[in-house]
Amino acid sequence: MSQIDQDFSVAFDYPVAFCRGVFDLANPLLRNTLDRKQEDRRHRAIVYVDENVAAENPALSDDIRNYFNAYSDQLELVRDPVVITGGEAVKNDYRLIMEVVDTLLEYKLCRQSYVIAVGGGAVQDALGFATAIVHRGLRFVRLNSTVLSQNDAGVGVKNSMNLHGGKNTIGCFSPPFAVINDFDFLNTLTFEDWVGGVSEAFKVAIIKDQDFFTELCEMAPKIKRRDAAAMERLIEQCALMHLDHIKTNGDPFEMGTARPLDFGHWAAHKLEGMSNYKIPHGHAVATGICLDSYYAMRKGWITKAQYEAIITGLHQSGYVLWYDEMDRRLGDESLEVIGGLADFQEHLGGELCITMPDGIGAKFEVNEMDHVLVEDAIADLKTRFSCVS
Repeated sequence: MSQIDQDFSVAFDYPVAFCRGVFDLANPLLRNTLDRKQEDRRHRAIVYVDENVAAENPALSDDIRNYFNAYSDQLELVRDPVVITGGEAVKNDYRLIMEVVDTLLEYKLCRQSYVIAVGGGAVQDALGFATAIVHRGLRFVRLNSTVLSQNDAGVGVKNSMNLHGGKNTIGCFSPPFAVINDFDFLNTLTFEDWVGGVSEAFKVAIIKDQDFFTELCEMAPKIKRRDAAAMERLIEQCALMHLDHIKTNGDPFEMGTARPLDFGHWAAHKLEGMSNYKIPHGHAVATGICLDSYYAMRKGWITKAQYEAIITGLHQSGYVLWYDEMDRRLGDESLEVIGGLADFQEHLGGELCITMPDGIGAKFEVNEMDHVLVEDAIADLKTRFSCVS
């Protein structure tokens, strides 16, 4: 018997830019981004637009065409911008993913061609997945349009879709070629989408940065009032912390059984599925953070004052924090949402591994959860918020 042990590493790099007016003719950011490798050729690209973004920005397709025409010596738009289904619906329908694959092949896009996705986190997930499997990966540019995509879902390396009733059950890790966050798109967001990514900022602050957590709590009322400066600060700092985690945690492609940045997510993913994705991801995460924070408080890992600060900050930001799905019971009278623990373990493999706060600004992992305490956490939220709008 013989054996050769192969060992190699690959370096990835991509810029994450923040701007306004990405398709303004005087803004060269997108052109320079596509040409950042200085390859001395005309860059072919196709642009997909989230239907929600298209509806709120009726001139966007014309703006995109005009931009590519203005820089036609360097850029080629291979066809008119394609409007695609937005929200979780695009991740729930494999046919939509394959339509994207068929289009990329029809227009003979190659591994040096670009797919530009203008949209929220779900569209970024789905199009990133489709792009990654064509020719084993085209160049993918995430042009994020929501708070959740700009500060979390659209800055990382994960691409996925939902299948067999599960969240992100198929997908891949494929870093984007570049990320561009255009703050102008935030102006047309519904309040639901405006606040949707705030929970991810609370999540990362609770387990990594006490000062940022304090700042979030202080500016929560401003977030609810749609203060642009406060939101932009939240987005940039949260994106920075997510990018730093990917770069420094030693497991960017999640080969292990722990996912620290999924604090609060085991319940969130379950609630999304239980509601047929009527509960948006960020809102479900806010509730999941509250559940795990209550659990941590009861275990003595955070103080009661810290727990109160967490739920007050999230509520003052504009979250509802209670959904009737949390009360749903199975035939054996167990709470259905607790099944999210088993789902989470199945997804990661190995033993159950849940991130918990160790005070504010630090974390550790637990390998079991007391279901009685989880029920107590749900009861606490019901008492506080079931009749509060």
